[in-house]
Amino acid sequence: MPTKTIKVDYLARVEGEGALSLKIRDGIVQDAKLKIFEPPRFFEAFLRDRDFAEAPDITARICGICPVAYQMSAVHAMENAAGVRVTGPLRDLRRLLYCGEWIESHALHVFMLHAPDFLGFEDAVAMARDHGDIVRTGLAIKKAGNAIVTLVGGREIHPINVRVGGFYKTPSKASLKKLSESLAPARDHVLSVLTWAKALPFPEFEADYEMVALRHGAEYPFNEGRIASTKGLDADAANYESAFTERQEPHSTALHSIVNGRGAYLVGPMARFAINKDLLTPLAKEAATQLDIEHGCANPFKSILVRLIEILFAFEEALRLIESFEEPDAPAIRVEPRSATGVAATEAPRGLLYQRYDIGENGQITLAKIVPPTSQNQKTIEEDLRGVAQQYVSLPDEELQWRCEQTIRNYDPCISCSAHFLKLDVDRGPNEAVQ
Repeated sequence: MPTKTIKVDYLARVEGEGALSLKIRDGIVQDAKLKIFEPPRFFEAFLRDRDFAEAPDITARICGICPVAYQMSAVHAMENAAGVRVTGPLRDLRRLLYCGEWIESHALHVFMLHAPDFLGFEDAVAMARDHGDIVRTGLAIKKAGNAIVTLVGGREIHPINVRVGGFYKTPSKASLKKLSESLAPARDHVLSVLTWAKALPFPEFEADYEMVALRHGAEYPFNEGRIASTKGLDADAANYESAFTERQEPHSTALHSIVNGRGAYLVGPMARFAINKDLLTPLAKEAATQLDIEHGCANPFKSILVRLIEILFAFEEALRLIESFEEPDAPAIRVEPRSATGVAATEAPRGLLYQRYDIGENGQITLAKIVPPTSQNQKTIEEDLRGVAQQYVSLPDEELQWRCEQTIRNYDPCISCSAHFLKLDVDRGPNEAVQ
């Protein structure tokens, strides 16, 4: 079997512009690349010389689907630099805001971007013709998440109510109580789709990942905790750059990350679940048992199940936070800038997000470093591609391409806020045929 090259110039149902390249020679997968080719967006560069208080609003524009994660990492890093810590009702509101983002982001991925892969549809619109109830359920779940973000964050997309030290305005207990009335039915929607999700046709594939996520100890992590891994890592966010290294790869405008001394690692729902499943709510734990993953999940195709568990947890946590909420005396605490370095790591829907800022005496940012989840996962995605492609190498090109694209979408890669349809280029040797 001579050389075969499969190229996908534009990946569909991912956020942004990426491509896939797969090279097979004599039945052996020699190379697999996820190519991220969008031009650099220079957020780290144009954060420089801006006031430290501007960082939350600027970083929120990095992503339209997970702006809260970028905002929260920024405010925590600034507060870390200033030597202050937000507690009480303001901390609870931050967790509530995170609940909203996890719900809307995970629901978008599960029902609109990933489910079509398992059911054989090009997109959610085509899927809706045969599975309208599932699509409507997904939209209802996502709407509930958006409602949380709107009330606490000020609007659905790029929230404007977040500031260093807290919020510009806090919601009333009455408005939160009214919101909670819509959350319980939406939570029940999640329970209604568990049987459907369990029956999806999952490819047989597992890998020995080093899974990395925050570990708080007392709660399932959103925006606080130490960085832990399934292979023994235990580090504070201040030591992130000692534990991990970023490096440039010629085929990608996203940096690849490794655990120093070991290599590729995985962040995201599967990692959070592996490290923190004991901290889930009872209902979420029951769901994990129902889905037969209560002891963990090493099959990336089943990450869709873990996302459903995290959606369920986020609803339960949101309802708990609203029930116990007491209005704070002020919407924010005072934060005075000082010459210092501030760091923070939070859990975006897609995984660990790290930010570091150097702040001058005048409160201006002199250096910014942002490490998003997808760049951390890119090396692991490529390793999965090699493994999956090798396992299914005898499939016809079209089926192999589908399986490889599905492999990438397991990670819900957040390349940027755009989507494109696929083009396929297959380069076969003169005597090669797929049986």
